[in-house]
Amino acid sequence: MDRITVIVPCYNEEAVLPLFYQEIEKIRLSMPQAEFEYLFVNDGSSDRTLPMLREMSQKDQRVKYVSFSRNFGKESAMYAGLEAATGDYMVIVDADLQDPLELIPVMYQKITTGECDCVAARRVTREGEAKIRSWFARMFYKLINRISNTEIVDGARDYRMMTRQMVASILSMTERNRFSKGIFSWVGFDTQWLEYKNIQRAAGETKWSFWKLFLYSIDGIVAFSTVPLAIASVAGVLFCLLSFIGIIVVIIRELIWQMSSYGWPSLVCIILLVSGIQLLCIGVLGQYLSKAYLECKRRPIYIVKETNTGLYDQSKGESK
Repeated sequence: MDRITVIVPCYNEEAVLPLFYQEIEKIRLSMPQAEFEYLFVNDGSSDRTLPMLREMSQKDQRVKYVSFSRNFGKESAMYAGLEAATGDYMVIVDADLQDPLELIPVMYQKITTGECDCVAARRVTREGEAKIRSWFARMFYKLINRISNTEIVDGARDYRMMTRQMVASILSMTERNRFSKGIFSWVGFDTQWLEYKNIQRAAGETKWSFWKLFLYSIDGIVAFSTVPLAIASVAGVLFCLLSFIGIIVVIIRELIWQMSSYGWPSLVCIILLVSGIQLLCIGVLGQYLSKAYLECKRRPIYIVKETNTGLYDQSKGESK
């Protein structure tokens, strides 16, 4: 019998956890051909998420949990879940029920045919989402697909079922600055997509503000494209050429009309423009340098404080 591990990153999800457990149990009961394991990753929640997971694990031996020492982010939570999973197939799904659990049987049916290594969900509508947020999301996918060799499908979610072979490839990528949507695509393997319409949270509040999503998009661009560095170099060459042309124009104007000091407001604007471009380029360099700096430190992706999986040495916070 195939074993399916359902990996659920959790951050302050006490309002929705009982609802999620009820719904995932319905899916399990509808799939007698597979054995289920529920693996919740508590990402440093400050509410009752961890006590609730303890209670659930005492009542149901299928429930496993890994609890971090602090909030390390969803990317770290997904990585920890994949490391601790024992199933033949792994499903990553959010606890807020925005990912339709009804797709899990369809994913299992498709992946067990052997025709693909991953069945992923793709959101085709953004109903109920702020228009400005939706617009920026669409622009992000268009931009990153233009400047990166790694294709990221518009509307792609982390919600997907993967084979153990694909998961092993993902875990081999031990980079600290993780952008999983890009990693899922970069490792290759055959992926089939399931489309669905946007669903509102069942309870609780979203943890992703516009600013957090913006920073996350920058991480994705920096992780999977060096085009911004090339743009900075091209801008530098372009402004050097413009400066030489400007010098020639000033000399000719002085020789013919004796008006070299004329137009100082324009000069101030040009200085401000060039200075802004320089600061932008320095900022781009800073982003790549900061990521390299963090990678060189080789800090752990996460630290486990408590778990009932038996896969970690809690005294050292390390996996066995």
